[in-house]
Amino acid sequence: MGDSGEGLIDAEARIQERADDMERARVHRLPKTVRDPEKVHALESLRLARTELERQFAATTHERRRAQLKQAIDEVDRRMTVTSAATS
Repeated sequence: MGDSGEGLIDAEARIQERADDMERARVHRLPKTVRDPEKVHALESLRLARTELERQFAATTHERRRAQLKQAIDEVDRRMTVTSAATS
């Protein structure tokens, strides 16, 4: 009977060692930089706004409106550049 109990203890030790190894591997795989969630959200919002402005630009034929949309796209690009630089 003593031998079977000893086997269970060894199995538990091996399972724990394996779990520890997996945890160490997971920690090493994670990126070291932690990004600010607010900045990530702001950047994603700008990307979505740019996509919508491009859609409108492609569908618009009026030159003044196209000029307005082009300015808006340029402004979104500028803000994306500033936000990306602040995130890095």
